[in-house]
Amino acid sequence: MIQLEDLRLIEALSQSASLSAAARMLNVTPPALSTRLRKLEAMLGLALATRTSRQLSLTAEGERLAREGSALLAQLEALPESFRREDKRLTGTLRVSAPFGYGRHHVAPVLARFGLLHPELTLQLDLRETPWPDKHDSDAVIHVGTVRDSSWIARPLAPNDRWLCASPAYLQRHGVPSDPQALLQHRCICIRENDEDVTLWRFRRRAQVSTKSSAKSTATPRRQTTRDSVRVVPACTTNDGSVAREWAEQGLGLVLRSEWDTREAVAAGRLVRVLADWDFESAPVTLLVPTRRGRTARLQALMAFLEDALAATAPARRAAGSHAPNPSRPSR
Repeated sequence: MIQLEDLRLIEALSQSASLSAAARMLNVTPPALSTRLRKLEAMLGLALATRTSRQLSLTAEGERLAREGSALLAQLEALPESFRREDKRLTGTLRVSAPFGYGRHHVAPVLARFGLLHPELTLQLDLRETPWPDKHDSDAVIHVGTVRDSSWIARPLAPNDRWLCASPAYLQRHGVPSDPQALLQHRCICIRENDEDVTLWRFRRRAQVSTKSSAKSTATPRRQTTRDSVRVVPACTTNDGSVAREWAEQGLGLVLRSEWDTREAVAAGRLVRVLADWDFESAPVTLLVPTRRGRTARLQALMAFLEDALAATAPARRAAGSHAPNPSRPSR
C-alpha cells in the first residue's frame, strides 16, 4: 500500500533537479532517499524516475503519481481546516517565495509579524534569485517586475519605480547625463534578473503641452509622454541588485535600480538620482497565488496581511532628492 511518505517522496522528486536536492527538501540523506525510491518502484512494479549522478527526471508513470499524489496531499493538508474550532486559529504550513533583496528587507519582517499573530502556523520563506516562474511548491510568490506568465492570479502589492542613480563622486568625474542617449558615453551597471533583457533600458519622457480652452481661450497644460529605449554597454554586471547598488555608491557607474532599494541611499546623499524627468520602466511588487479553488483560510489571511503591510511600505512620491547636483559641486 502506498504510504503518505511515498507521496511526499514523489512530490519532492517532481520539484527537484536531482536526488540530492530532493533529499534536502525531505531532510534525509541521498542514499536513504534512493533506497526508499527503489522500494516504491519495486512495490509498484514501475520505473518512476531516471537518474544520474547529477540529474533526475520522472517517467510518465512517475509524473502521474506525483500529480495525483500532490492533489491527495493538498486535500489531506486542508482537511483539518474543515474542522477548525470556533476560535478560527490558523494551522498548517505556508510556503512563500520572494527575491533575495526585497524578500530580506520587506517580506521577512512582514512574515515575522504574521507569524506572531498566528503561532500555530509553520512559515517557510524561500528567497530565490528568480522566484517566478520557478515557483516550486510555493503557496504564494512575491514578484518584483513585470509578470509575463498569467497561469497564477496576480494581485498588486506596491508600486515601485526604477531610479537611475550614481554616486556624487562618479558624477563629479564623468558629468551628469543630459538624456538617456547620453548613457552610451557612461559606465553602466546592469542587473541580471527574471530573464530580462538587462542592457535594454526603456524610458519615456514626461512633457507638458498646451491645449486651448474654447470657453476662456486659455492654455491648459496636458501630460504627454514619449517612449523610447537605449541599449547600454555594461561596465559591470551582477545578478544581485544590492551589489549593483553598492557598486554605484562606490563610484563604479550608473545603476537602474528599484526605488525601494535606492531611496535611502539617495536621501543619505550616497547616491544621486539623475534624469528624474524621465520615467524608466517600473518594477511593481506583485503577489502571485494559484488559481485553484478551495484556497485555504491561512492563505487568504496571508494575502490580506501582505496587501496591507506591503502597501504601507510604498514610498510617497516626493520631489526631494530627485535631481542631480551640479557636477562641480558634489553633494555632501
